[in-house]
Amino acid sequence: MALGLLYRIYERSLLAGLESDRLPSHIGVVLDGHRRHARAEGLPSYMDSYRVGMSRFEDFLGWANELKIPAVSAWVLTLENLARPSEELDPYFEVLIDLFGRLPEKCAEYDMSLRFIGSLDQLPLGLVEAAKEAEARNQGGSRRLNVAMGYGGRQEIVDATKDLVTRLAASGVPADEMTEHIDAEGLAQHMYSADLPDVDLIIRTSGESRLSGFLLWQSAYSEFVFVDVNWPAFRRVDFLRALRDFTSRERRFGK
Repeated sequence: MALGLLYRIYERSLLAGLESDRLPSHIGVVLDGHRRHARAEGLPSYMDSYRVGMSRFEDFLGWANELKIPAVSAWVLTLENLARPSEELDPYFEVLIDLFGRLPEKCAEYDMSLRFIGSLDQLPLGLVEAAKEAEARNQGGSRRLNVAMGYGGRQEIVDATKDLVTRLAASGVPADEMTEHIDAEGLAQHMYSADLPDVDLIIRTSGESRLSGFLLWQSAYSEFVFVDVNWPAFRRVDFLRALRDFTSRERRFGK
């Protein structure tokens, strides 16, 4: 009880110290550490940890909403994750499907439009259908939630390049002139979320200090915060600390 009170006081202090005009417009978050959390806490199965993690993700959306963060991109499943054994993946897919059933209502509450990004064609049909149904039920909003699923940053750049070349060919640009029409601005317009600004802050949990390919193109000038706790144990105070660190940094954008 006393510890909880101290945390609430600390949270209020962190919140009061945040300058609203310095908060990120677009936050990327890597929901890492579910299996490690299950082992550390002695949970009966990974599914228990997955459920806690997705509930925490819904909490996270509420925290971002409180601060009026315009856009959130969350990485819930990588292409590399698909190589894991079915006894690990199937429970996670089940938990994700349950989450997707709740997301439209949550997004409506937070005035968010919902989009799934990634190589959905490589995912199980039931999971893809749940994602598409969630998008169809979403009524849109002034803010954005991207759920990256079956996502790989290199693949996104490859897909963007293919889309750009296809468009150039369709418009009649000769093959020997195409390189003159391929530049950073053109590629950016073909990324999965070309209508969003580049990500300002990326948060990764579980103590891993790398991006693993998340938003490779969009993170050229991002700030990174690597948090030791596993995602299911991520707290509002951890989020506020990450924002405190972000707002205290002087961003140079390569200059």
